Amino acid sequence: MLEVLDYIGLFAFAISGMLTAANRNLDILGGYIIAFITALGGGTIRDLLLNADVAWMTSLSQLLVVIAGATVGMIFRKKLRSWRRTLSIFDTVGISVFTILGVQKGLSLDALAITAVFLGMISATFGGLLRDVLCNEIPLIFKKEIYAIPCLLGGTFYFVGYYSGHGDTTWLLWSSMAFIIAFRTLAVLFSWKLPLIREFK
Repeated sequence: MLEVLDYIGLFAFAISGMLTAANRNLDILGGYIIAFITALGGGTIRDLLLNADVAWMTSLSQLLVVIAGATVGMIFRKKLRSWRRTLSIFDTVGISVFTILGVQKGLSLDALAITAVFLGMISATFGGLLRDVLCNEIPLIFKKEIYAIPCLLGGTFYFVGYYSGHGDTTWLLWSSMAFIIAFRTLAVLFSWKLPLIREFK
C-alpha cells in the first residue's frame, strides 16, 4: 500500500513539475529536470536530514514513475493545465501522500514527534519549493495561500492516531490523506489566506 501511494505521489508531482516548466517556456530537457526535482526533491532533503539512504538512488521503479508522470504532463499539458488551475489537483494529491510518508519515515527512525511532523511537511512541500525557485517564481509555501498548514495539521492528525495505537491501520492512512486534500481544496476554492507580515499589527 505504501509503495503504491509513493508512486501516486511521484506521478502527481512529476506532472505538476512538467506543467510548471511548460508555463515558464522551458525546453523538454528542462521540463524533465523540473519534474524530477519536484517529485524527488522533498524526499531527498528529508532523507539527508535523517542521515538515511536517499530512496530514489536505488529504485529504478521510482525513476520510471517520474519519467512516466513527466511524459504524461508534457503530452496532455493543455488539458491538464485547466484542471490544475481549478483545484491544484496534482500538488494536492502529492502533498497528501508525501506528508504521511514523511511522518512515517521520521517515526520509523525514532525522530521526535514534532520533528516527524515537520519531516512530513518537508517531504511534501520542498520539492515544489525547489521547482518554484528554479522557475523564477516565489515559492507557493511563502505566499499567503494556505499550502504547508494542511500538511502540518494532517501530519499531526496521523501522528496522534499512530500513538493512539492505529499506526498500521488503513483507515488512519486514508483519513489523514483525505484531511489534507480536503483542507487544501477548500483553501483554494474559498481563497483562504494567511496574513502577510506587513498586515500583522
